[in-house]
Amino acid sequence: MINSIPPVVPAGRMRALPQPEFELPGGMLLRPWAAHDVPALVESCLDPDIRHWNRPALLSPAEAEERIARWHARWQDEEAAIWAVAPAAGGPAVGLIGIGDLDLAGGSGEILYWLLPAGRGHGVMVPATERVSRWAFEDLGLHRIRITHSVANPASCAIATKAGFPLEGTMRGALLHADGWHDEHLHARLRTDAPV
Repeated sequence: MINSIPPVVPAGRMRALPQPEFELPGGMLLRPWAAHDVPALVESCLDPDIRHWNRPALLSPAEAEERIARWHARWQDEEAAIWAVAPAAGGPAVGLIGIGDLDLAGGSGEILYWLLPAGRGHGVMVPATERVSRWAFEDLGLHRIRITHSVANPASCAIATKAGFPLEGTMRGALLHADGWHDEHLHARLRTDAPV
């Protein structure tokens, strides 16, 4: 059966784009993950806050290297776009931001993010979220981007709201964490929304 609705983003568009780097205020940079970021990725899986809100599996250095390689492959497979948040002057990642759960035909994806302690408190995640969103709408061509987070995580809620993602509602018992089921806030932006 032929679908009468054309894809929002044609297959191959993302693969044809090089993964860009974005300068952020405060001397920070969004860039693709690299081999020298392996220790930061291993550390992220041990951080209590990242473990609580993002539920990562513990990674050995070899597994972290494989994960970084998989992120690069997922760009080519048009499944996800994952950036390292890092000092522009060089050095390892202090955080992650990306768009996962990509549905190019349907024109949607979900922003995910975390920061290591070295990256927290500098106000980097709001501009990072704004910049990745702008890329997803203007360069990739998505129609809708969402952010979900536990209602018990006010820091994530503040980032989403400040980055122009209004709260649309609460999804009850939506995600299982180590301490039980959490209700999740759903925030979203459309390409047609007014700029932040």
